[in-house]
Amino acid sequence: MKTSKYNLSILCVIALAAIMFAFPGQLPAQTAAAKSSGSKASSTPWSVQIDRVDPGNLDLASSFQIAIYENLVEEFKKTKQFLQVFREGDLNSSEVPNLLVLKTTVERYTPGSETRRAVTTISGATKLSVRSQLLTREGNVVLERTVNGDVRFFGSNLRVTHNLAHNIAKAIKQSSLPGSVQPTAILTGQL
Repeated sequence: MKTSKYNLSILCVIALAAIMFAFPGQLPAQTAAAKSSGSKASSTPWSVQIDRVDPGNLDLASSFQIAIYENLVEEFKKTKQFLQVFREGDLNSSEVPNLLVLKTTVERYTPGSETRRAVTTISGATKLSVRSQLLTREGNVVLERTVNGDVRFFGSNLRVTHNLAHNIAKAIKQSSLPGSVQPTAILTGQL
């Protein structure tokens, strides 16, 4: 019995050597591709276009909307998860084959007070809650998250927009994007 297991092992080694000899470089290339894809990265290199922030039904100051938008652009560039990060209206984005569009809608806003935050740690927090969606050009939802941002202690009220943008980028980076977009692939969650 030991002899047959030994012979089987030798045959496997010979077969593997024959395959590697017949297809040189094939297996190492496949291994390199598997390593570069990583566990959370998609096999398709995506680019993203960030649309302007929708205030929803809330009376959110335009300075907050603009600050959220600008911080989203910067935070998405920092993640290096996407090949390119486009702003809404960038004509170059129409030429990109694998483009996702980020839509952000404000759902809740609690204005805070910098003065009260400086005096006490109990009150004065500024809070924002948004629904972020990554969509294909055709409007199919690839990823949807409800994300929160706040300033509880120190910092200006606009600091909440940076924290929110950071949390949105982090939530999307921690999610795995599909290699090929399917209309029924909807991921939902809340942070």
